[in-house]
Amino acid sequence: MTDFSAARRHMVDGQVRPNNVTDLRVISAMLEVPRERFVPPAATALAYLDLDLAVGEGASVRCLLKPMVLAKLIHAAEIEPTDRVLDVGCAGGYAAAVLARLADHVVALEQDASLANTARAALSTLPNVEVVGGPLVDGWAKAGPYDVILLEGATEIEPQAFCRQLKDGGRLVCVLGLAPGASAMLYRRSGSELGGRAIFDASAALLPGFAKPAVFAF
Repeated sequence: MTDFSAARRHMVDGQVRPNNVTDLRVISAMLEVPRERFVPPAATALAYLDLDLAVGEGASVRCLLKPMVLAKLIHAAEIEPTDRVLDVGCAGGYAAAVLARLADHVVALEQDASLANTARAALSTLPNVEVVGGPLVDGWAKAGPYDVILLEGATEIEPQAFCRQLKDGGRLVCVLGLAPGASAMLYRRSGSELGGRAIFDASAALLPGFAKPAVFAF
């Protein structure tokens, strides 16, 4: 039988701490949240490995971000205890559970009804998390503006459409592009502009609706 508490410590000590995640609140949150409860039963033994772990079934399959990538994105977002956070593509709810330990309120957005129901059940004991359903590319403006937005996967398009859902000075973190040329990005809103910079090399599974439009050559 897997010792999940030990696996969680090994994940943090082997994947998170060595990658310049120094915020003790982020480290504590990742030590506290049982990642194995947010993956399919058949995959619990893989919950703490350094991989994009598939959750859901059939057309509902989505991948959790690698623990290191998630930790570094959250660390870069500099989440304060008073912040409102939008988690785009929450899947089974793991990242939302981590965010809930750092922020005042988390809106976890999921467009797949099956995954949204899974997330609601998994997050039901956290009073500061609200799971909502709708297209990921639209965000969730009705509960904004937010201090922080996390895209839980890769996007091939610049996330400028989310600018209006951020407060002035708000941050958005994501993985831009697909491997091998992808980068984790930190964006900040300044007035009506959303400016970004690469913060580390990373890769992630593409979020539905975030693919670059096809270009046809004649």
